[in-house]
Amino acid sequence: METKKEILTKKYALIYALGIFGVQLFIGFMNSFQTEFYNKMYSAFDSNIIYASAIIIFIAKLISCFGDPLIGALIDKSNLKGGKMRPWVLRSAFPLAFLTTLIFIYIPFSNKILLYVYITVTTILWNISMSFADIPSQGMLSLLSPDAEERNVAAGFSNIGKSIALVSPGIFVTIVMMVLTAMKGEGNYPDSEYYLVSVLLVLVLGTICYLLMYFKNKEAVPSSNSSSTISMSEMVKELKQNKMILIVFLIYILGFARGIASIVLAQANGALIGKIDIFGLTMDTTADAIWLPGLPGGIMGMIGLCIVPIVNKKLGEKKTYIYFSIGTFIITMGCSIFYWCLPADSPLRYGNPALIMIMIMQFIGAFTMSVNSYIPLVMTADIVDYEYWKTGKRKEGVNFAILSMAIKLSNAICVVAGLLLVAASGYTQVVYETGHIPVKMQNIAIFAYVGFIGVSALLSAIPMLFYKIDFKTKEEMHKAINE
Repeated sequence: METKKEILTKKYALIYALGIFGVQLFIGFMNSFQTEFYNKMYSAFDSNIIYASAIIIFIAKLISCFGDPLIGALIDKSNLKGGKMRPWVLRSAFPLAFLTTLIFIYIPFSNKILLYVYITVTTILWNISMSFADIPSQGMLSLLSPDAEERNVAAGFSNIGKSIALVSPGIFVTIVMMVLTAMKGEGNYPDSEYYLVSVLLVLVLGTICYLLMYFKNKEAVPSSNSSSTISMSEMVKELKQNKMILIVFLIYILGFARGIASIVLAQANGALIGKIDIFGLTMDTTADAIWLPGLPGGIMGMIGLCIVPIVNKKLGEKKTYIYFSIGTFIITMGCSIFYWCLPADSPLRYGNPALIMIMIMQFIGAFTMSVNSYIPLVMTADIVDYEYWKTGKRKEGVNFAILSMAIKLSNAICVVAGLLLVAASGYTQVVYETGHIPVKMQNIAIFAYVGFIGVSALLSAIPMLFYKIDFKTKEEMHKAINE
């Protein structure tokens, strides 16, 4: 019996995962701290900074979305030494690192117009640079190996890396604050200092990990260069013609709230938990302990990312996604209803008991939510093969540009929905500092933090009912492609 030659070894699948970790580390730091950085630095200058930053981030993401088709087409037309996607990894690494750092440098503006112009320009440029990193880094997955199982292994590793990257920034900030406190004493350094040191750590680690993808991974699948330029209207046409990639797009748009916890993290922690006592130390869940409530969820999410590929191998993308989405709805809405039923004076509404309760909720819910990080990426790689089988053309750049555009649009909706929902609850830094959070405010915050995720997940399962690339289809198309 002939032994199948392994093209993408687990070693290089892990290296690819480290590259994804590097990109997502920048994204995770921005998602977790951009609005809170503006809140801490400029709220005394302008009390509407949270509303304003939410709108600016939303607009920036929308603008960058219109650039995604152009970036995807540019990559498809490229004829660079080293492959189609790989050279763009090198080109995008330093702009992304530089702009992430620039955003977290405090500038004492004396004019509100200049402040918001600066925030708008840097945020738009960051989102564009993120597209130049996100599209090729994800698009490389379909080129690392012609074997779907090997790609699935790489996708599983990369999603674990992504999960770790999204929770790591909070831990970085905590470590930096502990070190600065030991060096200078508690309260003897400004907030701007720990943000700057933290983002410099992200700069070094994120860039090194991301560049590993360029220096160590190779493109094993030949890919022809496209000579066409795709406009937004042509992108819409592609979505209409390619029903499978349209499903991926709709999954992200309808499931936008899956990432809402990271958007409202600081504000929700302040409303639901506040300050806690750990081993005699008082810690703030909006600052040095911001990562703690979500730690069990991060651990369970990584476990989920290990289990989802196994479940997917048996059930397929369609059933796996639908079952996990329904589970997410049941768990998150159950947690929200339980919280709403708590008495106003319940110890579970603030402090250490509230921390334990939120950690349990996160631990239970994170397993089912892990499906959204794995399945759409695997689907998109399969859709590239599916379209090649049907049309004879491989369009990694365009397909992964649509994926990136969907992620950005869902993130844009997520930012606005999350921050405006928190703002509608009446939560502000002033209220937090009083130490008294009204029950109504907490009930809205728990829905923004937990319950909204389940509603969005259930809606996202609807398009998946029409997904057609099953086990039989994959077997037929891979057999035809190999021949």
